[in-house]
This record gives sequence, structure tokens and C-alpha cells, in this order.
Amino acid sequence: MYIHKHISANNIVIESFPFQREIAMEAYLIENPSVLSLESSGLNDVEILECEVSLTDGRNDRNTDGRIDILAKYGQEYLSIVELKMGELTETHLFQLESYLNERNQILQKFPDIWDNTVSSQPKWIGIMVGSSINPELMLKIRKGYYYNDIPIAALTINRYKGKDGNIYVVTDTYFIDKISGRDYTKYKFNDKIYGKNRLVLAVIRDFVDKNPNITYSELKSKFPDSLQGRETFTTESEAKQKRDRRNFIKPDELITVSDETIAVSTQWGGGNINLFIEHCRNMEINIKTML
Repeated sequence: MYIHKHISANNIVIESFPFQREIAMEAYLIENPSVLSLESSGLNDVEILECEVSLTDGRNDRNTDGRIDILAKYGQEYLSIVELKMGELTETHLFQLESYLNERNQILQKFPDIWDNTVSSQPKWIGIMVGSSINPELMLKIRKGYYYNDIPIAALTINRYKGKDGNIYVVTDTYFIDKISGRDYTKYKFNDKIYGKNRLVLAVIRDFVDKNPNITYSELKSKFPDSLQGRETFTTESEAKQKRDRRNFIKPDELITVSDETIAVSTQWGGGNINLFIEHCRNMEINIKTML
């Protein structure tokens, strides 16, 4: 069956402009990782870590090795295996994704540096399927909240269109029910503003530097030592940008300038090390209030 879709938006005529190959869809997602946002608290900050990762015995449906399309990270708590398909997502693709999730420990062995054990001993996982459409029965299963061995499964449909003006438009639909238990959504109040864990650390260190404009890099390290985070409370901008994996705030408005250096604060803060940081701040008479 051939279906021609014709859409008009704000008097601009746009027509279907599908991805011709999975590699093209993959390239688009690498350049636009926010498309993979699950529109759920704590699952909007997406980072692509690796692509085309081979897994030994990864295809249980074929008894062969497998290869995951995208390995992504959501915030500081979750890693995700993302499976891409050109057409309709079906139960076959769900089974393939589940096979990859069975072998997820291989990923940690291949890339031991992608997970910071100072945040938590093990990552939580999410499985995601991406296609141009989804089988209705599979859609209902996902929308009811589907888990595979306690791993939540999400599905996204992504469709691309081209306007007569030459602009490209992408439409996505997300199917995901957030029933994840045990997540820590604790917020913190500092200087009359509310923050999550890593943004709290960034705000505190920025405020401290603003109040001590002549402080040097080494002096700031003595005030906020790496032991608070477990590995690295902050580092220089140049060192942060040389890392293969992004674990620091490195956008221009996130960097902090001290008297002799520009620093990038770590983004890796979880339930354990954030409590240590807050206790340290209270000993420095820095007022932070935990919001219930």
C-alpha cells in the first residue's frame, strides 16, 4: 500500500521526505539528540555516547552476534540502548531490543569509562525503539507501561518532511509511561532558586567565585576538593573539552572564570555524593535547603 501524505502548516506546503536508510536516521539523531527526549522528568537531557556497538551473541532471535545502533545517556542515572528501524515497529523489533538488553553488561565492559561509579554503582537502563510508525498492538502495550526485566521500554516514531521553501520539518511521537520507581527527584533551594543535584553544585561554586573574584584555581580546589564528588568536582575548560565523554558543564554560560583559569564543573552528582557536598557547604556556612 502506498500512502501519499500532504500537510500544510502556516500556509507552507510540506510533503513526506523520509530517511532512505537507517544510517541517515542515525546521523540525524546524532546531530539532534534532543529528538530522543522522553518528555519525562529527568529523562530530557540526552547525550549520544556511542554508535554501532557490536555485542557477542546479541541476537537471541537468530543465535548470532548483534550490533546496537545507538548507546545514549539520560541525565546522570540512565543508559539507553536505541534500536532504529526504517518502517513500522513490531513485536519482532521489541524482541531484538530485549536481546540486546540481555547483553548490556558487555557494553560496560567495552566502555568502562562511560559510567561514573561515584554517582551509583550501576546504571539504570531504558530500551528505546525508533521507527517511522508503530504496530497498533505494540503501541498499546508500550502506552500501558511495558517493562522487560524491570527495564522500561519506550517507542518513538519519527517522520521527516520537506517544505516548498526548502526547509526540513521533523515530526515525532513518543510512547512511554514513566512508572519507574525509586527515582530521586529531590530539589534544593539555594539563594531563593530551586535546583536539581548537578545544577545546585554549579550554582554554589559560581556564587562562591562571584563573592571571591581573586580566587585561583588551586585555592578553589582546596575549598571544593575532588573528594566531594568522588572523582572530580571540577576541572579546567580545556581538560573538560578534551574528554571523549561529556561529564562537565561546558556550554559558554555554564563555564566559570577564576583569576587564573576557566573551570567546568562536573555534572555527575547522585544521591550519595550530593549529600556529601551539601554537608561540606553547610560547614562553610553556605545555606542550602532540601525541598521535600
